[in-house]
Amino acid sequence: MTFDTHSKLSHTTLALHWIVAIMMITLLTTGVVMSEFELFAIYPWHKSFGVLIILFAVLRIVWRIKNGWPTHAGNYTNIEKTIATVMHWVLILGTVLMPISGFMMSAMGGYGVHFFGIELVANNPDPSDPSKVIPLNAGLAQIAHAMHSWGGYLLIAAVALHVVGALKHHIISKDGTLRRMFGASI
Repeated sequence: MTFDTHSKLSHTTLALHWIVAIMMITLLTTGVVMSEFELFAIYPWHKSFGVLIILFAVLRIVWRIKNGWPTHAGNYTNIEKTIATVMHWVLILGTVLMPISGFMMSAMGGYGVHFFGIELVANNPDPSDPSKVIPLNAGLAQIAHAMHSWGGYLLIAAVALHVVGALKHHIISKDGTLRRMFGASI
């Protein structure tokens, strides 16, 4: 197993970064679309990929602990280092908290959770009206809903800042950070 070096990131780091990034951006996009346009048909897919991303997010955190954080590709001011550290923590914590809050929102709200057709938590239908559900814990579902909703918007902002930062490194600093994220040596 290869670890990151200053000049080149490992295949594991790159794979976990891009798998999580693509999945999170897709889930954030579908989350906004679902809530804005009430597209209930894509909820099962959103939930299934939300459960799946927990695996990759945990693997990524374990890899970060084992491998450490990549070193900076260039020389930066203390404020740039602080902003980068905060953004990376927001992103990595968001990749865990978003799927957990979504799982809790759905499960505790009585809607159940299915993973590509496999029932993980059963729906809790209302016996007097089977088209409705009875929450298992309405208070917890409400807290999870708030976390999932506000966390989603916070994570969208963090992803946007992350992309802006990567472009700044590439266009202004020309330090090789973005090339390194695509597998090149710097």
